Amino acid sequence: MTEAGRIRINMPAKARQIIKTIQDAGYEAYAVGGCVRDSILGREPEDWDITTSARPDQIKALFARTIDTGIRHGTVTVMLDREGFEVTTYRIDGKYEDSRHPKEVTFTPNLREDLRRRDFTINAMAYNEECGLVDIYGGMEDIQKKVIRCVGDAQERFKEDALRIMRAIRFSAQLGYTIEDKTAQAIRKLAPSLKAISAERIQVELVKLLVSPHPDYLRDAYDMGVTKVILPEFDVCMKTPQNHPHHMYNVGEHILHSLCNIEPDRILRTAMLLHDIGKPATMKIDEDGITHFHGHNVTGEKMADKILRRLRFDNDTIYMVCKLVMYHDYGNSVIPDMRIVRRAVNRVGEEVFPLLFPVKRADVAAQSDYLRQEKLNVIDRWQQLYEKVLEEKQCFSLKTLAVTGTDLIDAGMSPGPGLGRQLQKLLELVLDHPEYNTKERLMKEVQKGSIIS
Repeated sequence: MTEAGRIRINMPAKARQIIKTIQDAGYEAYAVGGCVRDSILGREPEDWDITTSARPDQIKALFARTIDTGIRHGTVTVMLDREGFEVTTYRIDGKYEDSRHPKEVTFTPNLREDLRRRDFTINAMAYNEECGLVDIYGGMEDIQKKVIRCVGDAQERFKEDALRIMRAIRFSAQLGYTIEDKTAQAIRKLAPSLKAISAERIQVELVKLLVSPHPDYLRDAYDMGVTKVILPEFDVCMKTPQNHPHHMYNVGEHILHSLCNIEPDRILRTAMLLHDIGKPATMKIDEDGITHFHGHNVTGEKMADKILRRLRFDNDTIYMVCKLVMYHDYGNSVIPDMRIVRRAVNRVGEEVFPLLFPVKRADVAAQSDYLRQEKLNVIDRWQQLYEKVLEEKQCFSLKTLAVTGTDLIDAGMSPGPGLGRQLQKLLELVLDHPEYNTKERLMKEVQKGSIIS
């Protein structure tokens, strides 16, 4: 038995049950792709996909509940209890005409042919308990070498589906692997074909790269001409110097280092990617050759909104990220007090404000050592006072104001726009004097006419 054949993978019971049911009916069946790769790497697979010599109609006849999720391409989802498992017939893909979809697929009884059409060697392994690991194209060897390599001819694989270009870089970032030379050469040559890929698919791969253990591998995407297609604004950052005591990297390298200094959260990593995206457009060089980027946050917010909409991000993400870009350096030169903090929370927004602390620290960590500890001390002070505001349940928004619009109507105000303005005046009073935030005190202000005229 080969070394690959001796490998044993702990499959979930339902996946084993599906494979055994298919085998007992006289067909071949294997777990395949990412679940096999992740199991070998000691990672928890998200899904267990199964490949088989059985045709879709034969699979449907074997199981009580199935869904035709991709039956044209040979895929049927088998439902066991409420859990779904994709079962796909061995196939050979026909000619690709749109850098994404094969014009047609041909079913085949040959596992080797099915594995040959897959993207990378580490994703082209199959497994069942009877045969062990089937590794025809050297996936285990590439795992040992820690390389991403296409199955067969790299240019053919990328011409079939250009998104595989981004998947190569994303897998590299997730696993800490290097991209094999011929695969990298093909990426450089075919990167422009990513223009044919939908923004939604680009976004998914970009986010997976950003939240990976190595988000700075975006540098490889730049070096190989990928960001020139999907995020040209970043390429400009990679060519924009920062000749200033506070910095030691150009704008793009600063962004890459900042990504590595913040937790792998989708919102936070996307915010760090875009936090200085407005710097190239605002750069000024003074008579001493020092670069300045006044107003880059305002410009950056507008650019971030445009980029995120172009990449089809959801509205909540766009809102949060744009706010973080706008305020990422807000208050950096201010020694705050409680009043300043309350007003800052009100201005930035209570959902966004606490996210500024990790963003600011990541930003500072990617700068030079100049005044670094002093900057961190200011951030700590902001956070300490913010936590005290929360602890004391001080009001910083209309949500926690002790009076409502109904209270003002009961006091004699007419409904309408003026009502909102008067509530805002009450909030302004409370932001300066948190001890005033009781219904009794605020209604006294209303009744004596100091708020409502």
